[in-house]
Amino acid sequence: MEIGSHSSPCRAHGTPVPRQGARQPRRRLATDDVTEAVQLRLDKQRVVQEGDHRFAVVLEESVLRAPIGGGEVMAAQFGHLLTASAMPSVSLGIIPLGADRSRMWPTESFFMFDDDEVTVELVSGHLTITQPHEIAMYGKVFTKMAELAVYGKAARNLIMSAVAALDD
Repeated sequence: MEIGSHSSPCRAHGTPVPRQGARQPRRRLATDDVTEAVQLRLDKQRVVQEGDHRFAVVLEESVLRAPIGGGEVMAAQFGHLLTASAMPSVSLGIIPLGADRSRMWPTESFFMFDDDEVTVELVSGHLTITQPHEIAMYGKVFTKMAELAVYGKAARNLIMSAVAALDD
């Protein structure tokens, strides 16, 4: 399960976005090797397309509205999100900008790997959480965020609206 509050989760990216993303937060990389960082992101992305895995992704609509890498990169990312949303192994939800957030505020981006591990994206790096009670907390947050999201045609419409905004 993935929550994306500030940037699109790396497993849902196409090639241009990991390259841009690897260039952006260079201060967080152990090395200054953009090529190595891109390869790592692409290796993670392959998991979506191979094997018998299921992925639940929830993004804030604001992620779609924050251009990173310019219009061409964003257009490619939106295309990849549309493709991923049609995959039977992917559930893509988007929390609309107008969703009532009085019961669930935005959170940091995180990735949840079943009940085994959660990684949280921080400014200084990634935090790995393995304590069962902490993982359960993230599971509850994911469930609440997922309830705020729209799926299917409604999610694709939000993506298409972001695509149209690229032309403005």
